[in-house]
Amino acid sequence: MGNENMGAKTNVNRAKLYQLVLFPMNNGATNVYYILTMNFIAYYANGVLGLFLMFATTMVTVMRLFDAVTDPMIGALIDRTNTKFGKFRPYMVLGNVIMIVSSILLYFGTRVIPGDMSWLKYVCFVLFYALYVIGYTFQTACTRSGQTCLTNDPNQRPLFTVFNTVASLIGMGLVQFLAPIISEKLGGYNSAAFFNVMIPLAVLVSAVLTVLAVIGIWEKDRQEYFGVGGTQEKVELKEYVAILKANKELQRLMVAGAGCKLAFSIATNMTVLCMLYGAMMGNYSRLYLPMMIVGYIFSVPFFLLTVRTSQKYGQKASLVRYTRLAFLMYIGVLILLLMWKQGNPAVNLQLLPPNIYSILFVLCFGIGYGAYYATADMPIPMVADCSDYETFRSGRYIPGIMGTLFSLVDKLVSSLGSTIVGAAVAMIGIHTLPDGNTPYADGMHLVVIVLFCMVPMAAWIATLAAMKGYTLTGERMKEIQLVNAARKDAVSKGMRLEEAMNRWKTADDVTKSK
Repeated sequence: MGNENMGAKTNVNRAKLYQLVLFPMNNGATNVYYILTMNFIAYYANGVLGLFLMFATTMVTVMRLFDAVTDPMIGALIDRTNTKFGKFRPYMVLGNVIMIVSSILLYFGTRVIPGDMSWLKYVCFVLFYALYVIGYTFQTACTRSGQTCLTNDPNQRPLFTVFNTVASLIGMGLVQFLAPIISEKLGGYNSAAFFNVMIPLAVLVSAVLTVLAVIGIWEKDRQEYFGVGGTQEKVELKEYVAILKANKELQRLMVAGAGCKLAFSIATNMTVLCMLYGAMMGNYSRLYLPMMIVGYIFSVPFFLLTVRTSQKYGQKASLVRYTRLAFLMYIGVLILLLMWKQGNPAVNLQLLPPNIYSILFVLCFGIGYGAYYATADMPIPMVADCSDYETFRSGRYIPGIMGTLFSLVDKLVSSLGSTIVGAAVAMIGIHTLPDGNTPYADGMHLVVIVLFCMVPMAAWIATLAAMKGYTLTGERMKEIQLVNAARKDAVSKGMRLEEAMNRWKTADDVTKSK
């Protein structure tokens, strides 16, 4: 192909280091909005606009029905696109611009509606949120599909996982760290002043990260890095079901990814953490940020361990190994929370001075958080493996479809977390989402145990079960890339795709033809 990024023998497409670092910033850009939506949109709807609590917490999940219509359309559009500006870059920029506009309308435009027109607040809230969903889907679909042309080297894709997690940390971490500080100074998460600061900050950070991501994929967003056949795919929407049915690996990954995302979205939900560190432990302002820092510190060695495991044994092995560890550590967290008793300092979390209970809690939580945080986004780069497998299986290069199919489930589960939390809070008779200053109420202990521990643990079980039958191991991906490279080389020299697929089906076929 005459490209310096192609391996001489296998035509493996490798990325430069700056590309691996910058392109995942696209995930960071969307995660700024993700964490705002999942953790704070219900506070805004309920606390600022005065909308009913159950509407505020369930609307996000219900809107996933809208995703079921828009996601396939956006995926098909991406797969059909090939402009002078590339396939992915235009939609990365478009998606971010739409989210900027929708955020301004959602968080500021809805406030100017008069109080005696509450019905209009509900209508506009849904419409503006629907617009946000479209922008979010455009940009997230590009993260999942664009990585297919960035690199197909089995040794590099684990590095993408690391940089993707770092980018995610930049996007989410900024909001998670600043939110409690800003809320404390501006009247809490239910105040309009909080959103007056957070939304412009989110818009600015997300836009900068998007620009960096566009730079990262600039050189790779070209047809020579797309698939095998060198032609634009024109897949009809009705073919989605058939593609999903035939690609068993994507099915399993969607279940595993759903488990990872549900665990993460519930265990890091701001309402849950407010109840745990504030209402139960009694010191939200001095526990939330230090415990977040503990989690991030413990995550660092696991980033390195997941890369090493992925490069040696494949991404499946890494995901399974560290999800198991997270599950085991959260058994310890569960036991410690079961031991908690209101007003008893011996079984209460306190960092200064630490007691035995606190030391055990920090260790179990820290190791568990580190393990699952390092693997929380791992299914995202694994989508690229499923896309390459689809190219191997059918000859089609359809990363947009593969990405949006995965994204649909990912978003559904993410939004489900907010609904579960809202329903659990409402069940114990609380009509306003708890913040760091909410006093302890009967039933909170059980709610925290279920949401902080039991739901994530059940989700991890689902992840591990789905991965049992997942066959795209490290060795299997090397074989797939070898066969895809041989077919691509032959097609570029004039061979029909159908003939190339019949000639090379296994690595042995490639070896024999040399």
